[in-house]
Amino acid sequence: MINLSFFPSHRLAFYMVRLFLTRSLAVMIALILILMTLDLLGESGKILAVPGNGDAQLWHYVALRLPLLVSRFLPFSVLLGTLIAFVGLNQHSEVVAMKAAGLSAHQILAPLVIASIGIAIALFAFNETVVVKSGRVVTAWSDNDYKPVPPDSGILSNVWLLNGDDLVRAGLVIGHGRDLRVQNLQIYDRGGGILQRTIIAARAVPRPSANDWLLEDVRIYDASMNVISRQPQMPALEGVTAGQLTLAKVDPAELDYWTLKQRIAELEAAGRPADEARAGLAHKISGPISTLLMPLLAAVAAFGLARSGQVMVRAVIGMALGFAYFVADNFSLAMGNAGAYPPLIAAWAPFLLFLLIGETVLVRTEE
Repeated sequence: MINLSFFPSHRLAFYMVRLFLTRSLAVMIALILILMTLDLLGESGKILAVPGNGDAQLWHYVALRLPLLVSRFLPFSVLLGTLIAFVGLNQHSEVVAMKAAGLSAHQILAPLVIASIGIAIALFAFNETVVVKSGRVVTAWSDNDYKPVPPDSGILSNVWLLNGDDLVRAGLVIGHGRDLRVQNLQIYDRGGGILQRTIIAARAVPRPSANDWLLEDVRIYDASMNVISRQPQMPALEGVTAGQLTLAKVDPAELDYWTLKQRIAELEAAGRPADEARAGLAHKISGPISTLLMPLLAAVAAFGLARSGQVMVRAVIGMALGFAYFVADNFSLAMGNAGAYPPLIAAWAPFLLFLLIGETVLVRTEE
């Protein structure tokens, strides 16, 4: 007799959720420790090469990188944790006992799906409050060759702008509006596609009254004369507004949801393409929700007789489905950034596709 209750047993539901969460957490801790160690080994030489940097800066780098690794690999950890839990349940015939009690495959998966919804909500909040800030700071720090950078106040790094024929690169763009300032500004003054001068300024601030920028501690290389001159101050970039620099680089990974939505409106008002930003905005929702897919994709390892010798084969199939989802998600997002896919399709198509695939596999093999 089939039990039609959504949660036939609260004790069983809590047992399943506990297995799911503990296995996923253990996998995530092991994975993050390995990846963080490898990352630190690759970057520690660059960090310590800067005079004044020491152990404190290494730990600061670890603190900044850990949230990024957790955000990126949490869905994958949920997939592996679910597979480990399901393989154990299958090998101990606990799934057989559940089905003998009248539970369907969807009822067995229901507690894990509910737990995945909680993980998705927590991951979204974590991304919006911690990850975007850490990503912005660590990117600015690495782009500045791990030299000291100001505290995070809307920092943008490595911003490029085309001003007529001239190329402008801002090493760091700090603040907004009247408080905006630039460090390590480089202007490649070109005429007819030929480089004439290179202007490098340690600092630059906008002058709205003069409709230009005041450059400080300036070094000028004249390509025609092959000479270098220095000036304490000089005006430049007439007609370039502060908004052009802040809109020149809109990275969805470094902006929270509402700030990114505001940047999209500003891009559209300025007549700039916003497809990449829109795809990133939609992916801020679809990315965390991908954790809901992991129990469904891993469910193939839960069902089927353990004595048939195919448990590991089923686990590999579940892992392959999870890998295929992450590959499809990254590919679709890249196509959306390139403008080949509409933003909503780029963000949501892989999720919906693998939701259908997971349901089809589950129904055809079990129900």
